[in-house]
Amino acid sequence: MRAYTRRVNYYETDKMGVVHHSNYIRYFEEARTSFMEQVGYDYPRLEAEGIVSPVTAVSCTYKTPLRYGDTATVQVYLTGMTRVRCAFSYRVLDGQGKLAATGNSQHCFLDGAGRPVNIQRENPEFYNTFSGELEPEPK
Repeated sequence: MRAYTRRVNYYETDKMGVVHHSNYIRYFEEARTSFMEQVGYDYPRLEAEGIVSPVTAVSCTYKTPLRYGDTATVQVYLTGMTRVRCAFSYRVLDGQGKLAATGNSQHCFLDGAGRPVNIQRENPEFYNTFSGELEPEPK
């Protein structure tokens, strides 16, 4: 598990003063980007090597709201890795460690022309780096 921490900004809240539901998906992306940086294989490097990894599915379950000024910690887990796909799970905690949301995202690997790529064959360093981070879905 890798963790990413951020402050909730005012513009991310709605009239009720809670984080708008769409922002949790952005938090997932920020955490995933941080995960990639932490393991030494960020998006710019992957894209420079001719691979993109679009989101093919995403889901979020909301538990308790975050509010403006809260500190949110997103725990990100790489829970699946095949030659052509990967999957992440997320747990969003407030500053007191209370679970605010959970989620998942699925991704595929494509070349510059948008064709599926066998990442294990085309980029074994990336595949091996990511495979070493696999862990079970958090409870």
